[in-house]
Amino acid sequence: MLRGSDTAVPLADSEPPVYLPPANLRLDAHIPDLATYRDIYRESIAHPEEFWRKVAGNFHWQTHPTGKVFDYNFDITKGDIYVHFMKGAKTNVCYNLLDRNVTEKNLGDKTALLWEGNEPTDNTAISYRYLLKQVCKFSNVLKKLGVEKGDRVAIYLPMIPELVYAMLACARIGAIHSVVFAGFSSESLCERILDSQCSLLITADGVFRGEKPINLKEIADEALQKSRERGQFAVKNCIVVKHVSGDDNNNQKKTKLQTPWNADIDQWWHELMLDASEECKPEWLDAEDPLFILYTSGSTGKPKGVVHTVAGYLLYTALTFKYVFDYHDSDVYWCTADIGWITGHSYIVYGPLANGATSLMFEGIPLYPDVGRFWDVIEKYKVTKFYTAPTAIRLLMKYGKEPVKKYDLRSLKVLGTVGEPINPEAWLWYYNVVGQKRCPIVDTFWQTETGGHVLTPLPAATSLKPGSATFPFFGVLPAVLNEHGEELQGEAEGYLVFKQPWPSIMRTVYGNRERFESTYFKKFPGYYVAGDGCRRDKDGYYWITGRIDDMLNVSGHLLSTSEVESALTKHPAVAEAAVVSCPHAVKGESLYCFVTLKDGMMFTESLSAELKKQVREKIGPIATPDFIQNAPGLPKTRSGKIMRRVLRQIARNEKDLGDISTLADPRVIEILFSQRCEAAA
Repeated sequence: MLRGSDTAVPLADSEPPVYLPPANLRLDAHIPDLATYRDIYRESIAHPEEFWRKVAGNFHWQTHPTGKVFDYNFDITKGDIYVHFMKGAKTNVCYNLLDRNVTEKNLGDKTALLWEGNEPTDNTAISYRYLLKQVCKFSNVLKKLGVEKGDRVAIYLPMIPELVYAMLACARIGAIHSVVFAGFSSESLCERILDSQCSLLITADGVFRGEKPINLKEIADEALQKSRERGQFAVKNCIVVKHVSGDDNNNQKKTKLQTPWNADIDQWWHELMLDASEECKPEWLDAEDPLFILYTSGSTGKPKGVVHTVAGYLLYTALTFKYVFDYHDSDVYWCTADIGWITGHSYIVYGPLANGATSLMFEGIPLYPDVGRFWDVIEKYKVTKFYTAPTAIRLLMKYGKEPVKKYDLRSLKVLGTVGEPINPEAWLWYYNVVGQKRCPIVDTFWQTETGGHVLTPLPAATSLKPGSATFPFFGVLPAVLNEHGEELQGEAEGYLVFKQPWPSIMRTVYGNRERFESTYFKKFPGYYVAGDGCRRDKDGYYWITGRIDDMLNVSGHLLSTSEVESALTKHPAVAEAAVVSCPHAVKGESLYCFVTLKDGMMFTESLSAELKKQVREKIGPIATPDFIQNAPGLPKTRSGKIMRRVLRQIARNEKDLGDISTLADPRVIEILFSQRCEAAA
């Protein structure tokens, strides 16, 4: 007897059903069945040179590679770690995304971007031809301001078309963009500007998050002032997009937001664009030239500038987009991520445009103006492929089925999730309610560092197990290791690692080669270490079990415990802090913080509020702690190391602590249990 739908096949009473690909999707799918996937996968692993050379044939190369397509060393004991892809070749990513689609593929009139603003009435369609013109104009603006190949450009913008124009203009002239999520604080922006020594900053006057206006220019100015105070300041120009103030050409509601101005460096975007030429020749770049830097949280507390390069990133994001979402020319594709994260880079901008796709770009939030906003957008644009985060799904689950049923979602063909493993309950709601039991869910596992999907189902080929990322993508060779670095075969649980590179794997940490090698390659020489644990079941399916280092996954965004702890200990009342994760019904994980106060200080509700505010200001709203507990002492070993696994059990109110024989003072555990935050799990 089938469970759930006619595509759900039960295995045994103790196991959940497996969901088969819908038959109608297989008719014209790029990868129509599991046998096809396995054949192509075997080819990609056994003959990577031939496989990737064939993929590269779909793109423009000003100069072709002179030698091997792939050359690499993952074994730190044999010298420096390196990955070279298409060495000797020259190309330009922007040319492949825009010029090629306009001139060679005759897609000039096709919609490249659908922009949906904060208000449902704010929207526009941008053709490939118009996008190319705007990118060329802004490329000339950058060149006029002295930006050259290799210069770093910081972009601190909301989800507006100018963000895409700026990214692609950088790619066109060989500048390296560093996009900073517009929800980050001035401190986070300052840190990233200084680390990459950006010479130019692009920001906006402000943005609305639902009803709330946020003065982005004010935050940007604070970041620049902090940068000046810390020395080594390199920003020469700040370009400002007029988005929410004054008269402009969109329907965004206006506000009396005051835009602070520094005439020495500030210039309006629209004024600079007035007389800029619509033609700009691309800079032909080496395959291994940097394309962008994107910062991700690190276990030391200092964000890591992940560097991705031109050719490998282009090919891999293009191929994963095409196959994972089974993209076809008539599709309308929507990824709800912010471009400030890697998901937005790879699967709103680069991957879709490389395929000549129509990609929807959303500035708003899921609950504004009401809880049906996502479903309204899907109905309005007849979205066929929808990619969102488990956090958003769990948030909307709280409002039940009725808001979904108000809208016509019959256009949907494939659903996707990203950012964290999706729990089976959310998977089933997404499948049954949103997908109406007919849309496969591609539960994708990847990282900022990987550039694109590395473990993922393919919608017409893979039978699905709710919560599993299933199998590796083409060219990706995962393994499971135990603590001793021994490779485990068959059904196993341990460290998730990868045995060989794929084209879009990160090349370094900007300005810190040693950190790159020690973080990803030192623990297990010969492997790339993802930092996640995993389980491989008897059918070969991979299940991500969570971070194995001191990292937190909040709403699909990685935060380091030390980054939050550092923000807490900057408060004059705090002597020491320790941060762990606690399960959260919507966010997946929440921040549970233990703080030890300095002598003479009292723990009060107002102090707790101050600490939350301080973390929010130092890192950003996403890092705001859910719980702060007074901790007269912390569980430490005799050598002084904090036992975080014990703190995690206390945060969860779970009394089974395992072996605590190495604790210096076991009495502290009873005190911490007695004072834990009652609202926590």
